Amino acid sequence: MSTARTRLTPAVAIVGAGPAGLRAAQELAPVLPGEVLVLDREQQAGGIPRHCAHPGFGIRDLHRFHRGPDYARRMVSGAERAGAVIRTSAMVTGWSPDGALEVTSPDGLFEVHPEAVVLATGARERPRPARMVPGDRPDGVYTTGQLQNLVHLHHRHVGSRAVIVGSELVSWSAVLTLREAGCATVLMTSEYPKPEAYAVFSVPGKLALRTPVRARTKVTRILGKHRVEAVEIEDLDTGRRTTVPCDTVVFTGDWIPDNELVRATGLELDPATLGPVVDTGLRTERPGVFAAGNMLHPVDTADVAALDGKHVAATVLEYLRGDRRPLEKGIRIVADAPLRWVAPTMYRPGDRRPARDRYLAWVDEYVPFPRVVATQGAQVIAEKRLMWPAAPGRVFRIPGDLLDAARPGHGDVRISLRR
Repeated sequence: MSTARTRLTPAVAIVGAGPAGLRAAQELAPVLPGEVLVLDREQQAGGIPRHCAHPGFGIRDLHRFHRGPDYARRMVSGAERAGAVIRTSAMVTGWSPDGALEVTSPDGLFEVHPEAVVLATGARERPRPARMVPGDRPDGVYTTGQLQNLVHLHHRHVGSRAVIVGSELVSWSAVLTLREAGCATVLMTSEYPKPEAYAVFSVPGKLALRTPVRARTKVTRILGKHRVEAVEIEDLDTGRRTTVPCDTVVFTGDWIPDNELVRATGLELDPATLGPVVDTGLRTERPGVFAAGNMLHPVDTADVAALDGKHVAATVLEYLRGDRRPLEKGIRIVADAPLRWVAPTMYRPGDRRPARDRYLAWVDEYVPFPRVVATQGAQVIAEKRLMWPAAPGRVFRIPGDLLDAARPGHGDVRISLRR
C-alpha cells in the first residue's frame, strides 16, 4: 500500500544550508515570485562555521572578520530576511523518477518539485578508515569536524594530549578547539617539506600556541586498547620511527565532497575533484541543476563558498527567466601534475568567467612564483607568471582569463605549472 507524500513546488530548492546555499538563497529570494526553499539535514542551519568558535570568517564577502558562529548566524539571518524558507532536519535522500527531490524529515516524507535545484552540500574530511592508518581502534580519534562538534556544540571533554595529522589552515582551527577543551597539542605532523598553512597562521601558531610542527613525517600506527595511548611517527626521509604518547588524534584536511546526490542522479563526476562537472556558470550537465561551494573545490574558505553562492544565483536567475537554450559542448579543463585538480572543470567560450574571476586549484608540490600554462592540443594558448606561490594544503588561484583563447573542437585544455 503506497503512502501519499506531501508535494512542495518551490521555484528553487537549495540542498545545503552552509555559506554557499544560504548566500544563493539570499540572492534569489527577493527577486523570484516563487518560494526559495533551503533543505539541510542538520538540526541547525549555518554549515561548518557554526561550530568553529574562532575568528577568520567573512573577510571576502562581508568585508570584516567574524567568529564562525557569528558568521553562520549572519548568513542564516540574511537568507531569512530575504524571504527564503529554511527547513532543517530535512535530509534529501534521492531523486524520484520524474526528477523531484525525495526528502525525509521528522514530519514525514515529502517530495520537492522545483524549477531549479542548487546542490551545495559541501565537503568533509576523510576519516581515519579511509586513510588506511593501521593499528588499534581505540576511542579518541577524530576529524576536525567531529572534534568541533563535540567541543563547541556539546561541550565535551576530549583528552589532555593530542597529535594532529596535517598542518593546513583547518589544522590550526583544530589546535584552537583543543585548547578551548583544555587539551594540549603535543605535535602536528605534515608529509610535506614545510607546513601547508600560510605563514601568517603557522608561524604565530607555533609561537603563540606553542605547537611543534614536524615536517616530512606521517602517522603510521595508532596504539591503545580502549583509549588512544600513543602514535607511531615515521620520518619520511630517514625511515626512522618514534612513538609519541598522546590520548587524542585529530585527522585534518584531505577533503572529499559530499557527492551522494550527484552520484544518485547519474551526473558526471570529475575524477580529480570528485565533485560534479560544472562550467564557469556552475551549471551541471542536467538542465536546471546547478552546484556551488566546496563540493566543487574541496576545500576553500567559507567566504569563497558564499561568493560561489552569489555567482550561481545569477546563473539560476537567467535559467528561470527563460534562458534554457541547449548548452553548447564545453571544453574540459584538466590539471597536470603538480596540480591535483582545477575547478570549475568545464569552459564554454562566451560564457561568464568563474566566480571572483578565478579558477581554483589544488597543488601537491610547492612552486614559488609559478608560470601557469594552458595548452590545447599541442598549442600553448596562454601563459602567466604569478606573484604568489602554489603550495600544498591551500587553494591556488588562477586568473579567469587564462582560457579566453580556448576553442571548441580542439580538445581538452590542460593547465600546468612551470618554474
